[in-house]
Amino acid sequence: MNNTEKFSVVLPVFNEQDNLQSLFAEIRAAADATGRPWEAVFVDDCSTDNSLSIIKKMADDFDEVRFVAFAENRGQSAAFCAGFDAVQSDIVVTMDADLQNDPADIPDMLAAFGDGCEMVIGWRAKRKDTFIKRISSKIANAIRDGIMDDGVHDTGCSLKVMRSDLLRKLPRFKNMHRYFPILMKMQGVLIREVKVNHRERATGVSKYGTLDRAMAGIYDLIGVKWLINRHIEFTVKEKK
Repeated sequence: MNNTEKFSVVLPVFNEQDNLQSLFAEIRAAADATGRPWEAVFVDDCSTDNSLSIIKKMADDFDEVRFVAFAENRGQSAAFCAGFDAVQSDIVVTMDADLQNDPADIPDMLAAFGDGCEMVIGWRAKRKDTFIKRISSKIANAIRDGIMDDGVHDTGCSLKVMRSDLLRKLPRFKNMHRYFPILMKMQGVLIREVKVNHRERATGVSKYGTLDRAMAGIYDLIGVKWLINRHIEFTVKEKK
């Protein structure tokens, strides 16, 4: 990877008005420290607070900021996909807008990307979630690994670095963002993990309940397992 190559930070947003300005300030500091051109693409998932107004103001004030605004709430996976379609670079950094992901980890993530590696995943070795959320995640991870082992410690960490052209090729469905590693592996992608900082949520509330996530996760696992089993691969010998 060329160390001067531009990268795009894609951030789904739903009712994060109190975090956005601090978040962008941290992203800007981390991105500028790389010495590379960059952009931040905020995707507002039809927020009901002032998130979109704040994003528009940042886009007016900073050339690096661009945004996509949904007409209706469509969920995190749809917001990620809209961001992937909107980016103007070959490298995508994904992260949450709730300030639990630390933008200061971006330079190390980018440093691990390239040289044959086409995906870098953040590994939240010391999570700052509630006890219930940590336990439910461990149970969900154990079930997921038993059905399909994607080979990574923390598939749920939103802080990732990936190639935009590969992301645009992925099958699109609700909650697909939880399965980025296995979906990328189906394309033959080499994955690396980098330990990252994880912070407590300072403002706002989690948008998904534990039961909601568990039920959706079980349903999605069945669908993704079917997709893996039915995946088509072929090698072209000759063509004219």
